[in-house]
This record gives sequence, C-alpha cells and structure tokens, in this order.
Amino acid sequence: MGVPSDDVVVIQKGNRPGEPCVITVNCPDKTGLGCDICRIILDFGLYIEKADFSTDGIWCYLVLWVFPHSSSPVVRLSNLKNQLQSVCPSCTVSYYFFQQTTRPSSSAVYLLTFVCLDRKGLLHDVTKILSELELSIQSVKVTTTPDDRVLDLFFITDNMDLLHTKERQDETLKQLHDVLGESCISCELQLADPVYESHRGIPSLSPVVAEELFTCALLDKETLSQALSPDMTKLKESNVTMDNSLSPAHTLLQIHCADHKGLLYDIMRTLKDCNIKISYGRFSPKVKGYRDLDLFIQQKDGKKFVDPDKQSALCLCLKVEMLHPLRVIIANRGPDNELLVANPVELSGKGRPRVFYDVTLALKTLGICIFSAEIGRVSASDREWEVYRFLLEENHKFQLSNMVAKNQIVDRVRRTLMGW
Repeated sequence: MGVPSDDVVVIQKGNRPGEPCVITVNCPDKTGLGCDICRIILDFGLYIEKADFSTDGIWCYLVLWVFPHSSSPVVRLSNLKNQLQSVCPSCTVSYYFFQQTTRPSSSAVYLLTFVCLDRKGLLHDVTKILSELELSIQSVKVTTTPDDRVLDLFFITDNMDLLHTKERQDETLKQLHDVLGESCISCELQLADPVYESHRGIPSLSPVVAEELFTCALLDKETLSQALSPDMTKLKESNVTMDNSLSPAHTLLQIHCADHKGLLYDIMRTLKDCNIKISYGRFSPKVKGYRDLDLFIQQKDGKKFVDPDKQSALCLCLKVEMLHPLRVIIANRGPDNELLVANPVELSGKGRPRVFYDVTLALKTLGICIFSAEIGRVSASDREWEVYRFLLEENHKFQLSNMVAKNQIVDRVRRTLMGW
C-alpha cells in the first residue's frame, strides 16, 4: 500500500553541533534511484559519511548520514527533502502501470545576462549566489572585453521550479546586484530561446588535447598534467573484487578505495549506466582516507556475474572511474593557456553537479583571473562528456609558460574537485 508521501523522505538533524543529518528514503524502487539520490546530495554540497540501502526489487529503503562540505552554502533541509522526493517513484498504484510510458518534464531553461567591470573572483561569486539560490548552471559563455568589462551568459534551470514567477526573478536579480555592487552595468533574466541547445557545443579540441583529456588507462606512468601528484597516487590503490560464494542469487561486489567528494555518486552512476541491479549495500565510514563499499548485485536479467570477462570489464570500469572521475589538464590554445575540466555525462543526460562552482573557487583561491569560460558537451571515447574551458590570465605568481606553475594549478583544481 505504500506510505504517505510526506514520509517518503525523512531528514533528521543531529542532536548536537558536529553530528550528521540522517536522511531516510522509503519508497518504491526504480533502476538508478541510488544514483539520483547521491547526485542530489552532492549538488547540495553534502558529504556522505556512511550509508545503508536495501531493496526487494519493488520497495527500497535507504539511510544516509551526511555532513555539509566546508565550502558549501547553508543547506535548506526543506528544499533538499523536496528534491529527493522529486526523484522517488510515486507510492500510488498508478505508478506501476505508467512508469514505462511517463517521462518527467524537464525544467525550463532561463538566460541570465549581465555586464559588469572585471575583478578577481567575480565568476565564483556569481556562481556561489546561483548555488545558494538553487539555480543549476546548464551552460555558460563568459567573455572579457578589451576595456575590462565582462559579458556573462548563464543558461540556468531552477531546482525549485519557481523562476517563472516575478517574485523569484526579483529575488535572483537583487542578490546578484548585491554581490556585483556598483561594478554591475546591466543584469537581465529571461526565458532562453528554444534553440538554446545550439549553445551547448564548444569549439572542437585538437586531437592531441582530446587524447590527453579523454583517454585514461590504468597505466604505471601517466603523462602531462593528467598525471597524479605524488601524494595523490593512493587513488591507484583501489581494489575491486567480485565473489559468488556468499549468495545463491547475487554477486558480492567489494570496493576498497581512496575517499573523494562524490565517491558514492561516481560508483552508483557507473553501475546505473551499466544496468546493474543493487539489492543491498553498505558504504562504511572513512578510515585513514579510505572507504569500503559492499554491494550485492545482479545483471539486468536478474542473474549473477559468473562470466569472468564480464567481471573483469566491470571491475576495470569502476577502477577507471575512481581513478579519474574528473579530468583536469592545461593545454595551449594558440598563444594562450586554457584550463580544461571534463566529466562523463550520465546516459540519462545529466552532468556532474558543482564542477563549475569548485573550479572557479580554486581559481579564485589562487588569485587567477579568468579571461573567458564556457561549458559544452562533446562525444569522445564512446561516451558523452561535459567539458569546462577556462582561458586563464597570467599573473606574477603563476607564469603559465612555466610547467611547474601549470601543475600547481591543475593540482589545486583537482584537489578542490575531489574535496581534499
């Protein structure tokens, strides 16, 4: 019969400061639900300390203990609850009849345009406001003019689905004016043109840059700025095993790896895109920087993983995703230097949350100005990628012609993205 919709998601605050919030989800099951929930938690800037989840294929029960990341804005728990409930299947009987034919309607895309005087950290300050307002950035075009003015085009959607109201639009523009101050020359918000999708493309990458950015094998030696710094080589120490001896109906998938921001999302995203069914899982707390995850899984047809080739392919796929969940390099773009960040897009079409936020935060911390920026999507290595491109300005501290300076920037950006 299900439970009342108000009880599908329950969020309990910690009794004392420093204690985690406990999120409980109790609803009908669907393929990829764990991935969708982890994605929302990551989007709200929350860190999953531990998690337990189980399902019988019809009904699922999940419990997650979460903390906010240090760089995250204040979390509105009521909004978090609404977002989590939005991805949970309906508890009504009609859900079981129409789940194959209905599709969730996509949120309307709005164009935020503003012109202002340039300054260090401007792009992150705007991004932070949009994040606090729960406005998701779908695409960006940022350019700096010769007279030090910035023209920014943000294509955004509203997680609260209220941006069509005057009150919500006025609140957004007011907060942006408060941040931009007297440097703001103009700021407008309107419904994006139906041909918005044409803005998601980006100029093609050279074959050399594309190979460095998208090709990622588990090699002993990696080249250029994709290579891991010495104190990050623990990422390569991940261990993924599969065991069929403990359950007559399921394969036990065990993962031991270094912790990073969004780790559980990366694993669940990979399993979702591989059509893996999860019946039970436990995500253990971090111990000396490492995590353990135990999952009882089945293939799409409900069978165990007994084929050694399929086992090896899944284990290798998970190891690659945990080693490089995001790709970060600096490449030459003519006479200039460009920071490139790429992450895989889910088969559902959703990109990774908070990438633009974290990259602009890292560059602001380093005191590096961004001359131009854009977000687009490209197809490479048999999958779709979301690519973030930042044309960087040199300063006295970071001479971008120097490889050491480039590696320092890449390392800081990657560390911010990984939550280290």
